[in-house]
Amino acid sequence: MANAKDRVKIKKKRTKIFRKVRNNNSFGTFFAYLFLLVLFSAIFVTIAGFFVEYILESKFYEEYSKLSTVAEIYEGSKSDDNIIQTMMKTSNDFLITDKTGNILHQKGKNTCSFEGNTVYLSDKADKFLIYKDSDSDYLYPGKDGYIKVRWKQIWDLYSKMLFDKIEFTVEGSGDEAGDEADDEPDAASEDTVVAEKKLHEAHGVYVTLNADSDDVNGIRDIDSIKIPLWVSIDAGDGENFVGKMLFSFNIKDVVLVFEIALAIVVVAVVLSILMMISIISGIIKYRRVRNLFYKDFVTDGKNWNWYLINGDKRIHGFYSRNQNWAAVNFVFKNYRNYCLCHSVPEGEEALAKINKVIEGSIDKSEICAHATTSNFALLLRYENEEELRQRLNQLIEELSHIEEEHEFSFQAGVALLPSDSNTINDTDEGRIPRKELFIDDIYNNACSARAVLSDTDESGIQFFDKNLLDDQKWTDIVQERQAAAISGEEFKVYYQPKYNPQDNTLRGAEALIRWQFSEDELVPPGKFIPIFEKNGFITEIDHYMIRHVARDQKMWLDQGYKCVPVSVNVSRAHFIETDLAEQILGMVDEEGCPHNLIEIELTESAFFDDKKAMIETIKKLKSYGFAVSMDDFGAGYSSLNSLKDMPLDVLKLDADFFRGEDAGERGQIVVSEAIRLGKSLNMRIVAEGVEEKEQVEFLASQGCDMIQGYYYAKPMPKSDYVSRMSK
Repeated sequence: MANAKDRVKIKKKRTKIFRKVRNNNSFGTFFAYLFLLVLFSAIFVTIAGFFVEYILESKFYEEYSKLSTVAEIYEGSKSDDNIIQTMMKTSNDFLITDKTGNILHQKGKNTCSFEGNTVYLSDKADKFLIYKDSDSDYLYPGKDGYIKVRWKQIWDLYSKMLFDKIEFTVEGSGDEAGDEADDEPDAASEDTVVAEKKLHEAHGVYVTLNADSDDVNGIRDIDSIKIPLWVSIDAGDGENFVGKMLFSFNIKDVVLVFEIALAIVVVAVVLSILMMISIISGIIKYRRVRNLFYKDFVTDGKNWNWYLINGDKRIHGFYSRNQNWAAVNFVFKNYRNYCLCHSVPEGEEALAKINKVIEGSIDKSEICAHATTSNFALLLRYENEEELRQRLNQLIEELSHIEEEHEFSFQAGVALLPSDSNTINDTDEGRIPRKELFIDDIYNNACSARAVLSDTDESGIQFFDKNLLDDQKWTDIVQERQAAAISGEEFKVYYQPKYNPQDNTLRGAEALIRWQFSEDELVPPGKFIPIFEKNGFITEIDHYMIRHVARDQKMWLDQGYKCVPVSVNVSRAHFIETDLAEQILGMVDEEGCPHNLIEIELTESAFFDDKKAMIETIKKLKSYGFAVSMDDFGAGYSSLNSLKDMPLDVLKLDADFFRGEDAGERGQIVVSEAIRLGKSLNMRIVAEGVEEKEQVEFLASQGCDMIQGYYYAKPMPKSDYVSRMSK
């Protein structure tokens, strides 16, 4: 069982794989387009800012130069009344104040608010004291040293001019303004006079009409709009010249600014649309990839990956973790036979039908996935064990008649995870906290439960319980200790003698293995050999036994004992190795044991593997001087062809011949015929599992060569076996 750190690593690795599928490029695209949107908007805003700044500065210097000239004239000729009268005829309104702020001279209406700030122009090289016009709210000096423009209010004003009839008043008093202009024809050109006549005031601004317009009839008649702002110029002797500047904005200037703003909006909208299209496209692509990643192409349903990721979500979810969950290994037992009788495509169609029925029987919070060939992985909610068992029985009953001409069988292994359980196990040893628990931990237990039913083809349900848990733990312990047990010589060789029933003399023995698991615990082979056969470690055990038996035989020979042949079991797993005979020869020779004292014993089931390889190996072993025997003859579906083709030396009759109801007269007939057949093929006959005197007498009468069983002796340690040899 993996420790907590290993489990966390596995979890992170799995999560990383699933995250690659779960994540899509929508967010990357979103941030890319968002960056472009911000970038282009910043560029356009910067350009618009430079443009506005350029307009304001050019307008400012144009108006300032006019006022500066008037201020210089005043400063040079303050005592000349004619100069003052001439200044009064300029187009700009102004005020002249003394040190205390009293107004000495004034032209036009005083709308200076005297609320202002110092403004820097030309990269802050020049600074000016600017005042806001009290009647106008469109321009004002900002505290940051720049002239501010309220473009929205300007646009609203234009809109009113465009859609509303607005009455304007000519600057001055109508004809008086015209008379003033006519009285001074030399003060300006004819175009200027026409323009000045068409200077109107409304909403705190001045409007200049087109040259061919007499009245303001809407925005089409407006040539420009002039917004007032006041500037203070030092006139010497503590006096200040405060003049009104009219910032002139042609309609084209305003439209251009708003065109830039509109362009920014359009670009933002276009980028937003493209971004949304990309995101939607990414989501669609992601769903396609996700569906492919989680799709099972046999059943057209969900696959094992779907079960893993969603199963973990269920058992760890904030709400669902408070529910009872059961992992189910649901197996279609007839699948391989069905495919053999029909075809693989028809078998897959049957799997698809089964998957559809299962999906129809579960709710949205439960999970069904096609795990492997004929296995379905389920995650179901349940109230109690009996309710879950009934539900699975109903499902099996429905599926068993899914096709009229067939009756299918299904097996279900179930592992429960109650809501009040924080661990997968009930004991402290090997306990897994729920937060570190994977869905495949529970499903693995369900598979272990189902494996109990695997030897039968009938339908059934098996729940994972304490006994199965103990078996699983024992398997883990055995596999963890197996290598160390070999190197630590924990496996002990026991010997069970074989006696000649004619004279009760020792004629042979079989080497059997025991595991000295602890000082007080000796584990029989039935508890660990099946585990070794499954995990492949049985080949190491075979080598261990051959070496130790050969070593013991050589030692006893050197000690003067009269040794008899000892049979050693060799697993069928070895027969995939073409050099098995050479391996055995090398191990026995390395220990210095005579070949005739080692008998290689093969189980009957091994004869159903590669027959040609088996015959070749047996021939090699016999050529090296080893005897070869068939163990458990009669235990399975014995084939007489095995006896015909295999050049065996010894035939061991299975113990079941001498047990059960058929051990009477019918059993004796079979045993006697088997002995006669073996004798006819020049084989020595060994009967094992013999426990009663009557059996010994019968076997002796039939010419059985050796008897192995409790009647003569149980398997014993080496020391006891040596005592038997000495007698």
